[in-house]
Amino acid sequence: MKKLLLGFLFLASLVAALWYAPSLANRGVYESLVIDFRDDVSPELVQQELGTIAQQYGVFPRLNSDFSAAQQIYVFEGDRALLKELKRSELRDYAKSISPNYIYTTLDAPNDPDYPKQWNFRSINLEPAWAETKGRGVTVAVIDTGVSRVPDLENTEFVKGYDFVNNREDATDDNGHGTHVAGTIAQSTNNNLGVAGIAYEAKIMPLKVLSKQGGGTVTDIAEAIRYAADNGADVINMSLGGGGDADVMREAIDYAYSKGVVIVAAAGNAGSNSASFPARYPNVIAVSATDASGAKAPYSNFGAGVDIAAPGGVTGPDSDLGGILQNTIDPETGESVFRAFQGTSMAAPHVAAVAALVKSVGVTEPDEIAQILKQSARVVQGDELNHFGAGQLDADGAVKLALKGQITVRDFWRWLQQNGYLNLRFWVDGGVYALPTKIAMVLGSYLLAWFLRNYLPGFGWAVSGGLIMGSSGLFFLRGFYVFDLPQAPFRVLGSSLPEWGGVLFGSSLLNPLTASVLIPFGLIALLLMHPSLKWFSIALSVGVSSCLLVSAAVDPAMMLLGNGAIARGFLIINAVLCMGIATLAAKAAHEHEQWG
Repeated sequence: MKKLLLGFLFLASLVAALWYAPSLANRGVYESLVIDFRDDVSPELVQQELGTIAQQYGVFPRLNSDFSAAQQIYVFEGDRALLKELKRSELRDYAKSISPNYIYTTLDAPNDPDYPKQWNFRSINLEPAWAETKGRGVTVAVIDTGVSRVPDLENTEFVKGYDFVNNREDATDDNGHGTHVAGTIAQSTNNNLGVAGIAYEAKIMPLKVLSKQGGGTVTDIAEAIRYAADNGADVINMSLGGGGDADVMREAIDYAYSKGVVIVAAAGNAGSNSASFPARYPNVIAVSATDASGAKAPYSNFGAGVDIAAPGGVTGPDSDLGGILQNTIDPETGESVFRAFQGTSMAAPHVAAVAALVKSVGVTEPDEIAQILKQSARVVQGDELNHFGAGQLDADGAVKLALKGQITVRDFWRWLQQNGYLNLRFWVDGGVYALPTKIAMVLGSYLLAWFLRNYLPGFGWAVSGGLIMGSSGLFFLRGFYVFDLPQAPFRVLGSSLPEWGGVLFGSSLLNPLTASVLIPFGLIALLLMHPSLKWFSIALSVGVSSCLLVSAAVDPAMMLLGNGAIARGFLIINAVLCMGIATLAAKAAHEHEQWG
């Protein structure tokens, strides 16, 4: 019963995929088609194929540009119907790809209406980093005045936090500072509301340690650090500080660091020549602030202990355009507002959020993340007083450095997309081979094998390998093209046994010698006494039978025999013969094994 249910679910999902394929593939817009010929195809043969296209379809391919001759890339007017015809023609044997010449447009920035006011994100080179990661899977603890779920944090994911000031789980903000900080890190983005956040797919852990007036004890802060480390935080942001070096704070920081947590803190706003605590501690990344021009903000601490600089902004009596704009609360009313703040408190969450981006691409150790942030920073020359530490934060540089030398899951999917394998039309319309036809051949081979279930030893490697090789081959390999490597192995592996004759002759037509009972009969006669290969040869004959039957129904085109009744009859007769000798051989092998 379980096998029947699994079979039904498989067939249902296949039908659904084929049903929805046209709508999924139609998302791209194009008015022309592009042929990219293989590098090993001679220019003379290319011109011959282009002439055939012009004669048969009335379109006239041309080089895409003056630089296209070396790559042999041609474009011409065409629609989906012509694309489908060309992909099923012999042209596919000479082309790396035959695809729509899609029309792309400029990539839009986030649709948050006030995003253009966030000069700070452009100054850290954020948008290119978003192409690689948005911080998914990383939790950032905001140790601050708490965080309120203002409207522009509604789509941001929160994890359980704590209020250490009032000793309760509800860590709601009553000041506005913590909510603003959380917004820089992970404001809900692309929600047509307000502004954006840097690592907007990261999770926020709200930990309230500062009262409504903005003050809090080192004991509460130290407990919050330990809470964050023990409850899954990957990054801690502390936009707070003071002048005292407390053992309880140092020990908590060392504890969190030992558990792999990246700790970021504001350098302080006194304009003095040293970072404040906790930013001064060795295992904390201390962040100074810059203004919109990239200069050190006048209030920012600098000098001893400063590790890196990030936008903190400068607001004035007449304009907030130079500040850091986020959604927060009005502490007087508790209502949601969009306000621009200034301070190293605003600079620190930029670094914490980029640390989250770096961690999300696979760098786990806090010292490695800190090193990446510093190495990728834009160095400021002539910084004798250490206003900027290692330099100005560069989000894209940090993410690129983190990914350097890695082959990530994103890289793999990008490769699949660039080669067309994620475009369902590539499969359904026959970019490699028509998917429904190949699926029908595979399922047909297993269905025919089911009738011999009393004689077969099961569907192990020998039987399954024979069924696949005889019916469909590894058809997805047919479209692989690797520069400077011979293509014959890919085309052979990507074809079933009946198709080999055509493939070796560079044709999509079936060859009567391989699309017949001859090779299956010879293999069965040769291997019938082998303990395991006999089952491979028998299953191969069954698979060939399925391939020939489906070909007879769908496309009986054959060398010498054409594509009419003669070819169709030839395929059906040989399919019956293949199934017949497979049945006789399976019975004989089964009886031989029974009687020893």
